[in-house]
Amino acid sequence: MKPTPMPQPLLHSPSLITRGLLAWGWLERGLVALQPLAALLARLYVAQVFFASGLTKLRDWDITLALFMDEYKVPLLPPALAAAMGTTGELALPVLLVLGLGGRFAALGLSVVNAVAVVSLAEVAPAALQQHITWGVLLAALALFGPGNWALGPWLRDWWLRRG
Repeated sequence: MKPTPMPQPLLHSPSLITRGLLAWGWLERGLVALQPLAALLARLYVAQVFFASGLTKLRDWDITLALFMDEYKVPLLPPALAAAMGTTGELALPVLLVLGLGGRFAALGLSVVNAVAVVSLAEVAPAALQQHITWGVLLAALALFGPGNWALGPWLRDWWLRRG
């Protein structure tokens, strides 16, 4: 009697592990394809928050100065200078962030503005602190990973280098 041959794996029926790895590969490629959109959405969200805050400060400068004298205790800076620097940062850096021009610089600058905002208030409500943490995490991700492929900075750099 002949021994029964060992069954060979069928090429047309991959194992469960193989199918799982293939599915994971598809998922991973899909998530990588979404990275530029995610970076753009993060840039737009954070930029809108800080730009709106800057506009509010600019609309009534007297109240802004009063807040920096009485409420916001920015370390090491006179209140008028802190107000001017904070407002300028809140207006200029979000524009750079949205465009992706100096995206990491803008994210780091807004991180400083965000941290100073938290430190300068004597008491921060838990919900407000949670918002600052969320903005901080998004800004940290943008600083670490960059503004994404849908940013003008890398495109302008490449254009400049191509033209010689």
